[in-house]
Amino acid sequence: MDFLLNPNVAYLILLSGILLGLMAIVTPGTGLFEVGAFFCLLLAGYAVYNLSFNWWALIILVLSIVPFIYAVQKPKRELYLGVSIFLLVLGSVFLFAVDGWKPAVNPFVALVTSGLLSAFLWIVVRKTVQAASARPVHDLDALVGLIGEARSRIHEEGSVFVAGEMWSARSEKSIPVGSPIRVVRREGFILVVEKIGQSNNNLNKEK
Repeated sequence: MDFLLNPNVAYLILLSGILLGLMAIVTPGTGLFEVGAFFCLLLAGYAVYNLSFNWWALIILVLSIVPFIYAVQKPKRELYLGVSIFLLVLGSVFLFAVDGWKPAVNPFVALVTSGLLSAFLWIVVRKTVQAASARPVHDLDALVGLIGEARSRIHEEGSVFVAGEMWSARSEKSIPVGSPIRVVRREGFILVVEKIGQSNNNLNKEK
C-alpha cells in the first residue's frame, strides 16, 4: 500500500473516486459508479490519513458537491456546474500539501488531469442532464386531436396511421378500414379514436 502514499497516485485515485461519485449522482441506480467511487475514495482516504493535507482544500472539495447537485436537478444551470468544477479542481490540487500549504502534486500531472476532468464533466454532465430533462420524442399526449387513417377495421382493437407512424387503436363504434379518424384520447400506448364526422352525426341524430 506504500504506492498510495505517493501524492500523485493519491491525487489520481481521489479524482477517479470523485468523478465516479459525481457520475453516480447524474445516473443513479446503475451500481457500477457507486461501487467504483466507494473503493477509490476508500483508497484516497487512506492516503489522506497518512499524508500531510490542507483542511481548507478538503472543505472546498466537499462544498463542490452543492452546486453540482443544484446544476443536475435543473437544466440550463451551467454556471453552477462551472463553479462546481472549479472548486473540485482547486480542492483536489491543493489537498495534498508540502511545506504547510503548497500542493505536493506534480504541476504537469495536475494541469493535464484537471483539464481532462473539467472537459469531461462539462461535456458529459451537461449532455446527460439535457437528455434526462428533454421531452420524449414520442409524446402520446401530443397525438390527441390529430387526424389519421384507419389501416384496419377498428373497434375493440385495430391500427391507425397517425403522425407518420402506426399505432394500436380502439374505438367506441366500429370504424371501417381506410376511414379518416381523429384521436380522442389515449389509454397507455393505445389510442382511442373516432371516425371523423361521427360526433357530428351523433349530434344531428339527437336533434
